[in-house]
Amino acid sequence: MTDKVLVTGISGFLGGHVALALLDAGYAVRGSLRDPRKAPAVRAALQAASASGTVEGLEFIGLDLNIDEGWLKAAEGCRYVQHVASPLALRMPRDRHEMIGPAVDGTRRALLAALKAGVERVVLTSSIAAIVYGHPETRSDPFTGADWSNTVGNGVNAYTESKTMAELEAWSIMESAGRRNDLAVVNPSVILGPLLYADARTSGQMVLRLLDGSAPAAPRMHLGVVDVRDVAELHLKAMETPNAGGQRYIASAGTLSFMEAADALRTAFPDRARHIPRFELPDWLVRLYGFWDHDVRHHLDSLGRPRPTDARPAARLLGYPFISPAAAAVAMGRSLMELKLV
Repeated sequence: MTDKVLVTGISGFLGGHVALALLDAGYAVRGSLRDPRKAPAVRAALQAASASGTVEGLEFIGLDLNIDEGWLKAAEGCRYVQHVASPLALRMPRDRHEMIGPAVDGTRRALLAALKAGVERVVLTSSIAAIVYGHPETRSDPFTGADWSNTVGNGVNAYTESKTMAELEAWSIMESAGRRNDLAVVNPSVILGPLLYADARTSGQMVLRLLDGSAPAAPRMHLGVVDVRDVAELHLKAMETPNAGGQRYIASAGTLSFMEAADALRTAFPDRARHIPRFELPDWLVRLYGFWDHDVRHHLDSLGRPRPTDARPAARLLGYPFISPAAAAVAMGRSLMELKLV
């Protein structure tokens, strides 16, 4: 009998890739959707990307992070749960609870349902945001899975707080149940790579703005970057590997500046070279621009400040080298053009 896995947030960028990795590995997948009307499009996209060309083991169920109903039914009959769904961080809300509440409550609903249904292991998608923020600017040591973001520190926004509080809630629930080692957490940095769906929200905006001419110059920002295919494979390995439970895995292939990303995109897509920035903006001008651009304003804390991380535990679990940050950016750029989003 084929083992079944509940994947929450299957219509999202990462959720779709996690489902694809599971299907290609021979698992049956029950994918949750907040809007069931998306099911045909999700099925078609996963089938088109599948290595086997088939998604016979795929089914869908409606779930909402804000609503109790349906969670136990979704987890019943599943050997594993991959809780990928989280509130979408398009822009930081004025009321932080609009993002924190669904993240924490949705995590609680997913894990309590998993425990009640008797699943063998839960893999939670957290974020580097739960690790590297709110620390002193003088820190130079790499961040590890032992670090936690300080939610009352500088540079902490609603997204950072939501990911930190949701992950803390997950560990608390599993520890209270005496099942800490049945939870594994993946903490990705900025996720780039090929899109499955025609949706360039969140991290896709970075590459889109470099390609479409809306960024005349690049801010002096360095971001940790990881390819979505590696993150999906980490979710699979964290689920299957017996001793992978009870641990946090920072998923990052290294840092990539906006200028480095622009250079890689210009080399890969010479036909779009005139749209891609060639110069770096001084920090003071980026800060000034942040008064008008909401997206820039909420990332000013990253200006000229790389946050090194130790991703060696994840690399060992993955079992092969991470796809490079530049290659991940190029892969996302290629899919943006193929999907006619740029």
